[in-house]
Amino acid sequence: MTIKKILIANRGEIACRVIKTAKKLGIATVAVYSDADADALHVKMADEAVHIGPAPSSQSYIVIEKIMDAIRETGADAVHPGYGFLSENAAFAEALRNEGVTFIGPPVGAIEAMGDKITSKKLAAEAGVSTVPGHMGLIEDAAQAVAIASSIGYPVMIKASAGGGGKGMRIAWNDDEAREGFRSSKNEAKSSFGDDRIFIEKFVTQPRHIEIQVLGDKHGTVLYLGERECSIQRRNQKVIEEAPSPFLDEATRRAMGEQAVALSKAVGYHSAGTVEFIVDGDRNFYFLEMNTRLQVEHPVTELITGIDLVEQMIRVAAGEKLSFGQEDVKLDGWAIESRLYAEDPFRNFLPSIGRLTRYRPPQEGKRSDGTTLRNDTGVFEGGEISMYYDPMIAKLCTHAADRLGAIDAMSAALDDFQVEGIGHNLPFLSAVMRQQRFREGRLTTAYIAEEFPDGFHGVEPGEADAKNLAAVAVFIQQTLQERAVQISGTIGNHRRVVGHRWVVTLSGRELEVESRVSVDGTQAVFADGTSLSLAGNWMPGRTIASFSIGNQPMSVKVDIQGAAIRLRWRGIDTVARVRTPRVAELARLMPKKLPPDTSKMLLCPMPGVVTAVNVKEGDVVEAGQALATIEAMKMENILRAEKRATVIRVAATEGASLAVDELIMEFE
Repeated sequence: MTIKKILIANRGEIACRVIKTAKKLGIATVAVYSDADADALHVKMADEAVHIGPAPSSQSYIVIEKIMDAIRETGADAVHPGYGFLSENAAFAEALRNEGVTFIGPPVGAIEAMGDKITSKKLAAEAGVSTVPGHMGLIEDAAQAVAIASSIGYPVMIKASAGGGGKGMRIAWNDDEAREGFRSSKNEAKSSFGDDRIFIEKFVTQPRHIEIQVLGDKHGTVLYLGERECSIQRRNQKVIEEAPSPFLDEATRRAMGEQAVALSKAVGYHSAGTVEFIVDGDRNFYFLEMNTRLQVEHPVTELITGIDLVEQMIRVAAGEKLSFGQEDVKLDGWAIESRLYAEDPFRNFLPSIGRLTRYRPPQEGKRSDGTTLRNDTGVFEGGEISMYYDPMIAKLCTHAADRLGAIDAMSAALDDFQVEGIGHNLPFLSAVMRQQRFREGRLTTAYIAEEFPDGFHGVEPGEADAKNLAAVAVFIQQTLQERAVQISGTIGNHRRVVGHRWVVTLSGRELEVESRVSVDGTQAVFADGTSLSLAGNWMPGRTIASFSIGNQPMSVKVDIQGAAIRLRWRGIDTVARVRTPRVAELARLMPKKLPPDTSKMLLCPMPGVVTAVNVKEGDVVEAGQALATIEAMKMENILRAEKRATVIRVAATEGASLAVDELIMEFE
């Protein structure tokens, strides 16, 4: 190995991921960081760290000269770009080559040919690869975008030429959406990649997004390492990935893999890369794009192949030949990745920022049941989630012998994953794992829109789930009461007796439960005669309650809130109140407190910067009309009127930084 010191031109979990493999290989590492990342995990993990500028990535992580200065300062002889930022920037790779620094990635020519989405489409077509119809030329303005979209036929996908990770992408179903989508995509592309070129292609309805992992060396060998199913997406951002795909047969897998290899060889590719395809219901596949970098979802491929892709990238960059051939690549079992984002699913997945007051991922490694758990992360308890970067917190992965085993392992791991202090999508991920359609593998890129057309509002417990949670709540309440009696002691010869009959209210239900305790455990007996055997180890102060109910394990997040008990499990988030029958009788007479009326206000749905205010005081707005645009975590969010109204006050101005629920405007 000729590489001695690697500078990671990135941040967050991917920087941490690269550092882990570099340490395994005995290679020194250098982190770079902005003002916002001074205390970040990747900075703590690296052997050296260099400050490169202010928080915005346009002033730090994507400024080539600042990265080059850090290389010169530390004497790094190689650079791993991770994904995003400068990972597919040919000018950066060229600058490294001119400096005599090894780029742990593909050659400059391949980046130029395939990293640019317009050029890659043309090359794929010339190579005989099936491509989606579209306009591959540059688009000058919104009017031209509308004309092109109309000629192709709606719906269309508006995409950034230098894009990736869902940034700079919009689906348009009509002229107005094409015009607006062009502007938003152009703005996002410029801020995220420093390149605002846009192209348009036909949007294939009911598609699956399936990608092939390729790996090549500098000696002419290129292999494919199976596929990844990435169809569970929201706003073109992948949320859940798995390998292999539950849809492909061996013949289609081989055809896609061979085509991906042929395309890679056509551009002289080496290192790790991904060829993405859209696959229809008849297993016809169409080239979408090639990502000339490591993908976010690479861990699922590593789990089913046993190949460390980062290690192979480093070895290839050092000039080594691949030590295995295509016949050696075996797909073992099934792996699933859930992306844990700082996005609040109860607020339409809007970004959430703040301090991680609790961050306790489940234990990584091999489990007693044969499953494996892996968590790639770049955060820590007490750290800050910034508004300047991608909202990813972690990538939780499970591996099992088969798909349902991996799904069940993921459900259990999500139950054990504790994140507090910010909004996050963990309840949503848990909910998807339980859906029958997902478990059957009936996926498309429209899955989330179809399954959650009105957004995500949590999972309402069915009868069986409600009884399980009621039994848990009674166990907790009984434990708390017994402890209180022990602490208070006795007065004279009298000691308060804790009863065993309770009324539990949760999620609109009222359940009568009798708790029967014996040496064999606890029995929760309900008014309808059903009973549940319950064994658990919960004690006051614990935030995870691990139970066995009817020999089935159950991990519930517990938060004691005064007289109430908040319980979270499998996407259910409910507050249980456990009362004696007499107190429950009196509670039914209490008036319910109504929430404040905010129907005539537009409140900021997330912390962010106001980039546009589209109306003024006195304007009459119509339903669906754009009112303001908020930018947060590199994404533009257009806020629209819910109904016809008159604006009587505009409280926010362009350029203002707003907190969540801060007033933007009021209506009559």
